[in-house]
Amino acid sequence: MSRRRGNYVLLATQDTDDREESFDGPDESQLSDDSHDAQLGVKTVEAAQKVYGRYSKWFLFLGLGLASYIYSLDGTTTWTYLAYATSAFGEHSLISSVQVAQSVIIACGKPVIAKLADTTSRGTAYLAVLLFYVIGYIVIASAQSVGAIAAGIILYAVGYTGLQLLTQVIIADITTLKWRGLVSSLMSTPFIINAFVGANISTAILAHAGWRWGYGMFAILIPASLSPLIVTLYWAERKAKRLGLVSNNGHDKSLPILTQIWNFAQNLDIIGLIFLGAAVALILLPLTFSQTASRGWHNGSIIAMLVVGIVLLFVFAGWDIRFATRPVMPGRFLRNRAFVAASWIGFLDFVSFYLTNTYLYSFILVVKPWPLLHATYFSSTQTVALTIFGIMAGGIMTFTRRYKWLLVVGLCIRLLGAGLMIHSRGANSSDAEIVWTQILQGIGGGIAAVSSQVGAQASVTHADVAIVTAVVLLWTEIGGAVGQAIAGAVWTNTMPKNLAKYLPQLSAEEREKLYGSLTTVTTYPRGDPIREGVISAYDRTMRTLVIAATCISVVPILFSLMMPDYHLNDKQNAVDNTNLTGDRVEGEEGVSQERRA
Repeated sequence: MSRRRGNYVLLATQDTDDREESFDGPDESQLSDDSHDAQLGVKTVEAAQKVYGRYSKWFLFLGLGLASYIYSLDGTTTWTYLAYATSAFGEHSLISSVQVAQSVIIACGKPVIAKLADTTSRGTAYLAVLLFYVIGYIVIASAQSVGAIAAGIILYAVGYTGLQLLTQVIIADITTLKWRGLVSSLMSTPFIINAFVGANISTAILAHAGWRWGYGMFAILIPASLSPLIVTLYWAERKAKRLGLVSNNGHDKSLPILTQIWNFAQNLDIIGLIFLGAAVALILLPLTFSQTASRGWHNGSIIAMLVVGIVLLFVFAGWDIRFATRPVMPGRFLRNRAFVAASWIGFLDFVSFYLTNTYLYSFILVVKPWPLLHATYFSSTQTVALTIFGIMAGGIMTFTRRYKWLLVVGLCIRLLGAGLMIHSRGANSSDAEIVWTQILQGIGGGIAAVSSQVGAQASVTHADVAIVTAVVLLWTEIGGAVGQAIAGAVWTNTMPKNLAKYLPQLSAEEREKLYGSLTTVTTYPRGDPIREGVISAYDRTMRTLVIAATCISVVPILFSLMMPDYHLNDKQNAVDNTNLTGDRVEGEEGVSQERRA
């Protein structure tokens, strides 16, 4: 992180700056367990806060910055290599299947990584993420079949989703509520750079080194980027244990190995994670395959998977409520207004986003006479706005100490951007108008994303922050899959009819070619009757999608009004009087300091 940003880091860590030099041993209060729900990983990270000094804390933030940059670079480059990798084996058509598998792992992996971080330690979880990342990219880079590519991508996806989650969890561990939104949003800063630089990097790699090196270089870059963070975490954890600040949390190494394994499985809630993973996979697969499977939603297998997935969600809920020792999602979460509201906000926001965004790039290429580079820049507009205004929202929360009304305003701006797309979708809309719809959605989305995450994390004790963050992100991913499925269904059911309506002079075969090939459409210049007919068909179909997205965007605003307006103070959360080290803090009236709206 740059030096000019050091002021907020020092303020967030002022209570622990010099403890590395002055610490002279634990006392009984430091060894006490303030929360019976705290697992070993949570206790370890709280104890580690007591041994960080000025320089070690800066090294930790440097490690987080490197991890965030490599995550961003990965996300903006490697997706372009998949088409070339599958084409090398003559299996380009399998791209969608590979991407579906990747999406399922990215969604399901979050609670698994969260439980691992809570059960073992943050450093161990990061090490597991690193191993999956490196092994996955080595498998892809050396693949001799498309099956090997798919296997490598599944392994890599565990690392990718784990890195995303753990970065947010570590930030929640080491920052107070006052600073959390700002620090969390700053971790997205690399996307501003890589949104534009990433395309140039991937183009150069494909032109000069080939897709194998595009994947393979990350097998080198990922360890180099994550090593400072992992080393710092392990150093702090080991020092805290050496000073006696971490109890064993009931872990007895003298027990038989099978008993130790069983205790670990109970703490990790292996059975609950299996139920949850199977349920999410069986729900996501039909949503993503419904447009390509034979007979679509009339296919019995699609319906069966969806039904079984929903049933398994109830089985998972029953297991966690009645039988699990350390449940993935305790019943108290469902009684937590902030968690429930944040989950539904994320879910519905992603449904709305993917309704408009799934075919937006294709729509722009057909409707606007822009060069390919400009269309690519346009597709990055919302991402850049999300990042910039997320940082601004974090800064505002730091000074106002409130998040709720900022969240409401952000969602209203996002609704405005979606609503304006109803007017700007046509061929005659100005370039400025259509770009501004994306900027507005980015402004609102950036504000809302940071605000809702801080609200959800503030509503639980430190023991629950990792799994709450994971479940909110999981529910958000499911919303994205639902949005894509609905967009696909609308597109496949309305576009052929609209093409027939606006191009009645063409044969069914000619219209089918226009429907199935974007490059065929763009061979006709603007002003040509065929191009203009296709534009009218796109316009009509996008109208349906955008109206649906606008209507759905209203509902998150209602959920945001349900959220408690927590005071973002200098504590770890808003529901108990504890600081970042897990110690009780006295002297403030009221624990939650809510202002009910």
